[in-house]
Amino acid sequence: MENLFTILTMLLALYALVMSIFVITENRRPQSTLAWILVLFFTPGIGLLIYLFFGRDNKAFSKRSKLLMQDLDANARPLLSPILSRQDSELARLSNANPAGKKLSMMVRRNSRSALTTRNRVEIQQDAATFYPSLIEDLKAARHSIHLQYFIWGVDPFTDRVKQILIEKASAGVEVRLLYDPQGSQAHVGHRYVRDMRARGIRMAATSPLYHLHTISYRNHRKITVIDGLIGYTGGMNIGQEHLHGGEGFDSWRDTQVRLVGESVAILQAVFMVDWYNAVGENLFQAQHFPTDTAEAEENNIPVQILTSGPDSQWAAIRQLYALMVVSAQQHVYLQSPFFLPDATLAEALTEAALSGIDVKVMVSARPSGNRLPDWAGHTFIEEIVKAGVRVFLYDKGYLHAKTISIDSEICSIGSANVDIRSFSINYELNAVFYSEQVAKQLEADFERDLTYCKEFDPEEYRKRGTVARFRDSVARLLSPLL
Repeated sequence: MENLFTILTMLLALYALVMSIFVITENRRPQSTLAWILVLFFTPGIGLLIYLFFGRDNKAFSKRSKLLMQDLDANARPLLSPILSRQDSELARLSNANPAGKKLSMMVRRNSRSALTTRNRVEIQQDAATFYPSLIEDLKAARHSIHLQYFIWGVDPFTDRVKQILIEKASAGVEVRLLYDPQGSQAHVGHRYVRDMRARGIRMAATSPLYHLHTISYRNHRKITVIDGLIGYTGGMNIGQEHLHGGEGFDSWRDTQVRLVGESVAILQAVFMVDWYNAVGENLFQAQHFPTDTAEAEENNIPVQILTSGPDSQWAAIRQLYALMVVSAQQHVYLQSPFFLPDATLAEALTEAALSGIDVKVMVSARPSGNRLPDWAGHTFIEEIVKAGVRVFLYDKGYLHAKTISIDSEICSIGSANVDIRSFSINYELNAVFYSEQVAKQLEADFERDLTYCKEFDPEEYRKRGTVARFRDSVARLLSPLL
């Protein structure tokens, strides 16, 4: 028995040593490294599984995948050459017209290789009551191709209506492709549903296998529609009935989407095609999917950058976007997210901005939708930034699902990324950045309107909730990287 105990002790020590060396050589932030060493040491079996599912960074992706991405870049570059060839001149022009956007546009260009597009028309669509009718009309008018990618694809009366339109277009010869995230849609989409869609001429596929060990912790949270390569949509909204009626526990659903016409659509198309290739293995980079006619957009030459981030990205591009926008603000910052679970970088940026006299307003949903852990953990982050002068507002008319940020009525962003560590580091996300006073002012006017349905966070009231509730929130905070 004593020998067995000695052997087990030696094996545990060897395991701890090997795993510690492995984690240390990944050169993470010291806090993250120490946290993973503790998890792996104190929960040897379970800790290793947690690390395999949730702890690996972009080094976990194979060289082969990187080579495939390089091949796709080589295919995409000639098709995007009309945009790429003007990058230096367009960036210089933006710097003159919008000095605040100079550093931001250059950073976005470098951290996610995002081209600056300028020949665009932009239409902000607040809530599904505006987005869905517009989407349906554009789907009905499609002539060549429809490409859809959503984290959640519901199965309900509204999506049944969309499904019938897609079936009709496919039968008329339109290429219809649909990507869905298997985790986000697993409550709705099953194998039978996918088989039925394929039998009706719709190419439908999951962004990754649901139980694939290598990708189980990663979620493709992007929302993309591209029609004929000319019209695009992105933002926070998925496809489902709950966006129209609020879903379980809510009377309404508050969200933000954007309709794009012009050069930025080609970038959305390229993002979809990379994700399609990763899911299906089919290379769609063909000239027919990248029309060059942007005449309809030339009436409004709005500069737009589409940036992406994910677990295989070299940089946390969207986190860097948010942080640089905040520190660049001279007057105000308006930020919306369903919940608030920032990493240290963004929390510090918001704190510094507020302490320097910038008007910083953050709006989150007053009540959670489903999982309550993000709401509990969020209380602790909110309490901290409020001490520095950030004003946090709890939206209570319905569920707030919008993901927007605007600074100084000059630059704004609308996208799929929540203010949480998962969105910044683990999920595949997509945001659009607009260097336009017109667009920023509209988004800020909508923010001001939303304030009428908010109650400001009161730290004194929070502290009165009691020790047990606040300890619960602090425990939930420990799980914030996984929420």
